[in-house]
Amino acid sequence: MYQDHLRKEAREAPESGIVAVANRGRLKPGLIPLWAGEGDLPTPDFIASAAAQALKGGETFYTWQRGIPELREALARYFERHFGTDDGPDNFVVCVGGMQAIQMAIDATCGAGDEAIFFAPAWPNFAGAAGVAGVRPIAVPLDRSPNGWALDMERVAAAVTPRTRAIFVNSPANPTGWTADLDTLKALLDLARRSGMWIIADEIYAHFHYGGGRAPSFIDIEETGDRILYVNSFSKNWAMTGWRMGWVRIPAEFKQVFENLVQYSTSGVPQFLQRGAVVALDNGDTFLAEQVARARHARDLVCRILADTGRVSLTPPQGAFYLMFGIDGVSDSRTAAFDMVENAAVGLAPGSAFGPEGEGLFRLCFHRRLDQIEEAAHRIAGWIGSR
Repeated sequence: MYQDHLRKEAREAPESGIVAVANRGRLKPGLIPLWAGEGDLPTPDFIASAAAQALKGGETFYTWQRGIPELREALARYFERHFGTDDGPDNFVVCVGGMQAIQMAIDATCGAGDEAIFFAPAWPNFAGAAGVAGVRPIAVPLDRSPNGWALDMERVAAAVTPRTRAIFVNSPANPTGWTADLDTLKALLDLARRSGMWIIADEIYAHFHYGGGRAPSFIDIEETGDRILYVNSFSKNWAMTGWRMGWVRIPAEFKQVFENLVQYSTSGVPQFLQRGAVVALDNGDTFLAEQVARARHARDLVCRILADTGRVSLTPPQGAFYLMFGIDGVSDSRTAAFDMVENAAVGLAPGSAFGPEGEGLFRLCFHRRLDQIEEAAHRIAGWIGSR
């Protein structure tokens, strides 16, 4: 076949199981879409207006590859405010979304034939990006119990081989809501130090933490010389998913390396978009706090309605804004998700989209208006009752 002439890693890049369900139901009238990892609010005007003004003002030329100085300075202020760091602008590289941040972190730490560990069920994009780069992704399953999800450090240590170059740690996690405590983070960092591995820390949901305050971070325990790259995005905190903007927090001495990685991929982020991002960081704390409170209420509501069916197994997530749950008697999550689109007018992500460890489960994004979450939960309950 003609396609056989393409690179094997590109040919075998997995299709998204989330997109497959979304494509089935995207145009269905009245459907409540809870399959994607985003809220239902548009970007607030105070952010959008700053970008629109810059666009109208002619900020449409090539710009700083690492991000405009004003944005990198705003990132330093944001981290000082929320994480107590003393970072400077050289500790940050701006990129096209959290996905490019992950790709750059992989490219900087791993190569063809290397291995990278991640915890499953998992957002599929890390494993997919690693595979395209020729890196073998190694899944370490999280343990699921009535008390929630947990990580077995002995299992993580057993997965390390001489080829392991990195551990991808998404906490709070998509799709499970698993959130590492400080002891777990210390154990992971100790393992990385002993084994000479990198940690790629995805802390995009750090503020969506329901245990009070932000979630524990590797920043709380890191020391100079630790091999940690932090990948993040503007998407979740400030309702900016469609802007495709993210960043990597790096040791300042890596700035030229990461600038080069930007140069040979996207060559940078539009300057007028970066103006909006500056305002989001500097003036967006109130909006962010409101979103976290809203998500907490939605979490509690959907968990109560589904638990009342008596046929749903769930534990309220510690963080992020997803509920991963099982339904008694349902084992094929993809087929069931398609059926819910057609017969309940609710769109969920099938657990199989997050690896074999997620099969038989469903991911529901509850970061939406309470009335929509309530209606969606009752529709799901009705679908369960009809089986």
